Amino acid sequence: MATAHELPDTADLTADRFRSMSGASIGARDLPAPPGAGLPPGPGWPVLVQSAALMRFRHWFHPYLQRTYGDVFTVRLIPGGRPLVFFTRPEHAREIFAGDPEVFHAGKGNAILGPIMGRHSLLLQDSMEHKRARKLLMPAFNGQALKGYRELVSQLAADEAEHWPDGATFRSLDRMNALTLEVILRVVFGVTDADRLAAMRPLVNATVDISPVVLLGWGYPWLQRMGPWKRTVDTQAALDRLIHAEIRERRTAPDLAERTDVLSRLIRAGADEGEQPLSDTELRDQLVTLLLAGHETTATSLAWALRELGQHPDLLRRSQEAALGTGPDGPTTEDDAWLEAVMKESMRLHPVIPMVVRTLMEPATIGGVDLPAGTTVGPSIIVAHQRPENHPEPDAFRPERFLGQNPPTNTWIPFGGGVRRCIGAGFAQMEGVAVLREVLARWDVAAVGPEEPKVRNITSVPKRGALVRVTRR
Repeated sequence: MATAHELPDTADLTADRFRSMSGASIGARDLPAPPGAGLPPGPGWPVLVQSAALMRFRHWFHPYLQRTYGDVFTVRLIPGGRPLVFFTRPEHAREIFAGDPEVFHAGKGNAILGPIMGRHSLLLQDSMEHKRARKLLMPAFNGQALKGYRELVSQLAADEAEHWPDGATFRSLDRMNALTLEVILRVVFGVTDADRLAAMRPLVNATVDISPVVLLGWGYPWLQRMGPWKRTVDTQAALDRLIHAEIRERRTAPDLAERTDVLSRLIRAGADEGEQPLSDTELRDQLVTLLLAGHETTATSLAWALRELGQHPDLLRRSQEAALGTGPDGPTTEDDAWLEAVMKESMRLHPVIPMVVRTLMEPATIGGVDLPAGTTVGPSIIVAHQRPENHPEPDAFRPERFLGQNPPTNTWIPFGGGVRRCIGAGFAQMEGVAVLREVLARWDVAAVGPEEPKVRNITSVPKRGALVRVTRR
């Protein structure tokens, strides 16, 4: 490992990313001017108030808007009062997910993440750039690759669960965050050096734990010289140095061809097909995207799953049987299916991400509503997962919804849909099943105290950390 003074000087790269992807330049390239009147109804509040409500109070705001304005409604956001039109019915989601990717641009809709993720992020790219990047990333997340990752994920989960004190009460979110971070750093980044792992952990945690106020502040670049915005920029500069050092060392690793971590696969990606390989900056952006999209989201769903099982002894017992295996040779396919259903129901009842968005590059009609170019549109995951016609008894935790069947199409959308469906969906579900198996094979779990969601960065997490008490089985 390179020592601190040997780390590459990437300060200019970090500064350029924040300069080019903040303020008026966020998503502005080739973006039509936002429309004025004629959009579906919505609140007439000041733009800043609407933006704050959407970011900070989403679990109240989305249902309130749907009750007040119907199945289609408009919110206006900073900077500039750009419109975001929400759709809440599954047929609306189908139209959006099936929309022409040359017209329905996801990258511009996700532009608020640009200063952190970078212009090459799979979440921010559109058109041919997105198609190329997805093609290069896909082999690292296919079924064969997931089988290779499962053993290491299980080992990390077993090591985590073995060190819990018997009878302890703790925030399961904290432990799941620590575990999924280790999975990202070792399985995705492929970092094994203890010193670099120790240096990366606090920087990654600081990157994830960003207030919505910081994200909204990217609309005003002068804030980057002050308070939490400056600390965020400094954190990113430090993390960039470590990530670029890891990339440059990995490129020259003598065992690169045999390594199975995601970073090593991405470095090799495209070589056999004659594709242009990913540059260091592209690799950095994709790694940070995988980090932010696959770390806290999975940890949060696991924390909610443990808390829900801790409130339902019958479901806990069934899940423990699945963890230990009901067949003579250990866990069966049916056991895996039950644990996966627990994870899916956790994602449904407690959505981590509130919406999926696309920005229209040309006029389009969705659900019979004519919309001009420049409008950002998207299904509300929160409302879709709560509609009783989509999910009977929507407030109940019922994993059996997902056994032997899936809910109707576009009623369960934590990973989005269409050609932009989350590339790591299979990885997240594999990881969730592996972690639940290792935890539930060792521990009885009981939920402690009340819980509710709160917003952290773009995600929603348990406000009190999903407190649980564990007892050795």
